[in-house]
Amino acid sequence: MIQVYVTGGTFDKEYNYITGELYFKDTHLAQMFERGRCTLDIDIKTLMMIDSLEMTEEDREIIAHNCRRTKAENIIITHGTDRMVETARYLASLSIKGKTIVLTGAMVPYAFGTSSDGFFNLGSALAFAQVLGEGVYIVMNGRYFEWDSVKKNRKTGFFEEI
Repeated sequence: MIQVYVTGGTFDKEYNYITGELYFKDTHLAQMFERGRCTLDIDIKTLMMIDSLEMTEEDREIIAHNCRRTKAENIIITHGTDRMVETARYLASLSIKGKTIVLTGAMVPYAFGTSSDGFFNLGSALAFAQVLGEGVYIVMNGRYFEWDSVKKNRKTGFFEEI
């Protein structure tokens, strides 16, 4: 089984056509797995629906607690891209044994349709979560990165190795 934890981020934001603001309603993950015809055994659990710029240490501890207690060895965390590296660093510092933890997100909300990178990033995360060894990784743009060798390039909008 692959455990999927939802934390929010651009991945799950909706667009309010009247105010022009982005907001959270529900996660799109179940719909995305169905649309992608995914046949893997997946358990989706929403931990929070927040922008990663608002994520606190307490929120990171909720994520860590759930990573520790799940029986699944493979974990995917959907996360906002602005603070994804910080959460990966935090999880790695805890040395959670026997788990492959993959964080992924999107630069454009899934609700925006074909312009979103979320669907591609989620599929990549599923694949990498099954083949990478124990540890903490970030998966974006079709690539995986070790937690301590990645940064978000704010000028290009891509994650890159450091």
